[in-house]
Amino acid sequence: MPTTLTLKNIPSEVYERLKASAKNNRRSLNGEAIVCLESVLLPRRMTASERLERARALRAVLRATFPNSRFRAKDIQAYKQEGRR
Repeated sequence: MPTTLTLKNIPSEVYERLKASAKNNRRSLNGEAIVCLESVLLPRRMTASERLERARALRAVLRATFPNSRFRAKDIQAYKQEGRR
Protein backbone atom coordinates (compact mmCIF):
# COMPACT_ATOMS: atom_id res chain seq x y z
CA MET A 1 0.00 0.00 0.00
CA PRO A 2 1.49 3.38 -1.03
CA THR A 3 2.25 5.86 1.72
CA THR A 4 2.22 9.65 1.60
CA LEU A 5 5.39 11.49 2.55
CA THR A 6 5.76 15.24 3.07
CA LEU A 7 9.23 16.77 2.79
CA LYS A 8 10.11 20.00 4.55
CA ASN A 9 13.08 22.35 4.36
CA ILE A 10 14.35 21.05 1.03
CA PRO A 11 17.43 23.08 0.02
CA SER A 12 16.71 25.37 -2.92
CA GLU A 13 19.45 23.82 -5.06
CA VAL A 14 18.04 20.31 -4.52
CA TYR A 15 14.54 21.50 -5.35
CA GLU A 16 15.67 23.26 -8.53
CA ARG A 17 17.62 20.20 -9.71
CA LEU A 18 14.67 17.92 -8.98
CA LYS A 19 12.36 20.28 -10.85
CA ALA A 20 14.68 20.40 -13.88
CA SER A 21 15.11 16.63 -13.85
CA ALA A 22 11.35 16.14 -13.68
CA LYS A 23 10.87 18.44 -16.65
CA ASN A 24 13.59 16.69 -18.67
CA ASN A 25 12.05 13.29 -17.94
CA ARG A 26 8.47 14.50 -18.43
CA ARG A 27 7.47 13.57 -14.90
CA SER A 28 5.78 15.36 -12.04
CA LEU A 29 7.93 16.45 -9.12
CA ASN A 30 6.41 13.64 -7.09
CA GLY A 31 7.15 11.06 -9.78
CA GLU A 32 10.73 12.27 -10.16
CA ALA A 33 11.28 12.19 -6.39
CA ILE A 34 10.03 8.59 -6.28
CA VAL A 35 12.32 7.55 -9.14
CA CYS A 36 15.30 9.21 -7.41
CA LEU A 37 14.54 7.51 -4.10
CA GLU A 38 14.04 4.13 -5.76
CA SER A 39 17.31 4.38 -7.66
CA VAL A 40 19.23 5.00 -4.44
CA LEU A 41 17.33 2.82 -2.00
CA LEU A 42 16.34 -0.07 -4.28
CA PRO A 43 19.22 -0.42 -6.72
CA ARG A 44 18.74 -3.14 -9.29
CA ARG A 45 21.78 -5.26 -9.94
CA MET A 46 22.46 -5.91 -13.62
CA THR A 47 23.20 -9.39 -14.78
CA ALA A 48 26.40 -10.00 -16.71
CA SER A 49 24.43 -10.34 -19.95
CA GLU A 50 22.59 -7.05 -19.30
CA ARG A 51 25.90 -5.28 -18.62
CA LEU A 52 27.41 -6.73 -21.79
CA GLU A 53 24.39 -5.68 -23.84
CA ARG A 54 24.62 -2.16 -22.44
CA ALA A 55 28.32 -1.97 -23.32
CA ARG A 56 27.57 -3.14 -26.87
CA ALA A 57 24.82 -0.54 -27.24
CA LEU A 58 27.14 2.23 -26.04
CA ARG A 59 29.85 1.04 -28.43
CA ALA A 60 27.34 1.14 -31.30
CA VAL A 61 26.45 4.74 -30.43
CA LEU A 62 30.13 5.69 -30.38
CA ARG A 63 30.72 4.06 -33.76
CA ALA A 64 27.71 5.83 -35.25
CA THR A 65 28.75 9.18 -33.76
CA PHE A 66 32.46 8.86 -34.60
CA PRO A 67 32.58 6.51 -37.62
CA ASN A 68 36.27 7.08 -38.41
CA SER A 69 37.57 6.77 -34.86
CA ARG A 70 38.90 3.85 -32.90
CA PHE A 71 38.42 3.75 -29.17
CA ARG A 72 41.25 1.71 -27.78
CA ALA A 73 42.17 1.73 -24.10
CA LYS A 74 45.16 4.00 -24.71
CA ASP A 75 42.98 6.43 -26.71
CA ILE A 76 40.40 6.58 -23.94
CA GLN A 77 43.12 7.19 -21.35
CA ALA A 78 44.54 10.01 -23.49
CA TYR A 79 41.07 11.61 -23.77
CA LYS A 80 40.62 11.43 -20.01
CA GLN A 81 44.02 13.04 -19.40
CA GLU A 82 43.28 15.74 -21.95
CA GLY A 83 40.08 16.65 -20.14
CA ARG A 84 41.98 17.15 -16.88
CA ARG A 85 44.30 19.84 -18.21
